[in-house]
Amino acid sequence: MVGPRSWIGGLFFRSSNKRQGHVEKTSDYSLTPRQEQSLHRLQERLQVPFDETCSYHQEALKALWCAAFPDIELRGLISEQWKDMGWQGANPSTDFRGCGVISLENLLFFAQYYPTSFRRLLFKLDGKRATWEYPFAVAGINVTFMLIQMLDLYSAKPKSLPGINFLKILSADEDAFDVLYCIAFAMMDAQWLAMRASYMDFNEVLRVSRIQLERELSLEDVHRIRDLPAHNLLYR
Repeated sequence: MVGPRSWIGGLFFRSSNKRQGHVEKTSDYSLTPRQEQSLHRLQERLQVPFDETCSYHQEALKALWCAAFPDIELRGLISEQWKDMGWQGANPSTDFRGCGVISLENLLFFAQYYPTSFRRLLFKLDGKRATWEYPFAVAGINVTFMLIQMLDLYSAKPKSLPGINFLKILSADEDAFDVLYCIAFAMMDAQWLAMRASYMDFNEVLRVSRIQLERELSLEDVHRIRDLPAHNLLYR
């Protein structure tokens, strides 16, 4: 079971505005031209709102449904069926308002490139689960929002060591943000199980996951996104 709709719509996004990590700030560095280009391309993705009249966005949403429930026909883009994936209501577009289309792209990337891990999280197949579980899709949006904050992606350049190191990785791998999203989601679920969490603990689980991710992105021997220790959580 997942938490009630009124709770999900309030607590998740209200608490996401708080600074959750604890990393040293730094500004004494310059971006390379390639890093500037990579950051700019990613920031352009962040600016795109979800548009339920856009055919690309509609098709991406349909593709997400097919990846999650390949044997179940979707009756419409507005349907009570969406609640089975962990959306708040019958129209998923209302949940994208806090993060834009990039959160949909992250979920779809997860489903297409790491389908085994995606389905294990969607259907809560690992470990002993709580009576009141986190709603998968809404949790995924919160993971995207957490990463945007953690990496200072709305800034002219990152202000923390994890953000700086990530930008170096991104300049060599344009899929780095999407892969990092998959890692962060899998890490969050692992923390959820380790903490024996229930729906009221979601924000604390996300906070702990963020701290662990910041630590891993600060390691000296991490030069690719797949060098992160938590990458081992992902299964194709």
